[in-house]
Amino acid sequence: MKNRLLTIAWVLSIGPLFYGQPAFAYLDPGTGSILLQGIIAGIAGAVVVLKLYWYRIKNFFSPTSTKKAGEEIQDEYATVPNQAQSDSKDSVS
Repeated sequence: MKNRLLTIAWVLSIGPLFYGQPAFAYLDPGTGSILLQGIIAGIAGAVVVLKLYWYRIKNFFSPTSTKKAGEEIQDEYATVPNQAQSDSKDSVS
């Protein structure tokens, strides 16, 4: 019964694609450019999201790490002000 309903739904949703009338539509060259731009933007967005959540993803798949993503980022930035202060003391002296 379930397979029969699935088959009927498949035929009703895909069937009209094979029996359609020609549309006589015009696609100018800018259409391909917009599609390509959308694909590139999607890939760039995925890379940015992956970069933003890289520490969380890395810690999720590594069972040996005990640090959280926030702690690791804070540790990286904690050394920067100390270095800046020591550099400013050296330049003033």
